[in-house]
Amino acid sequence: MSEIVVDGDPLPFTEGQTVAAALVAAGRVAWRTTRVGRRPRGVFCGIGVCFDCLVTVDGTGGQRACLVPARPGMTITTREDDDD
Repeated sequence: MSEIVVDGDPLPFTEGQTVAAALVAAGRVAWRTTRVGRRPRGVFCGIGVCFDCLVTVDGTGGQRACLVPARPGMTITTREDDDD
């Protein structure tokens, strides 16, 4: 099984999974919060229509985790707060 690095920690994934699928499979269903109310956000639509699953991938922010295929060694940074 391959690994990606999420917030500094290794996370295994299965080939063909998206970053969001790897996070959910590991039990992490929310990885950011809203500005108002600090409500948790993770995968909502799962098809790239909404922006609830945003992450930073290898230094590039604003990536939809549900659309990004996981690759070995990829570095993912999640956001605690949505400050856009």
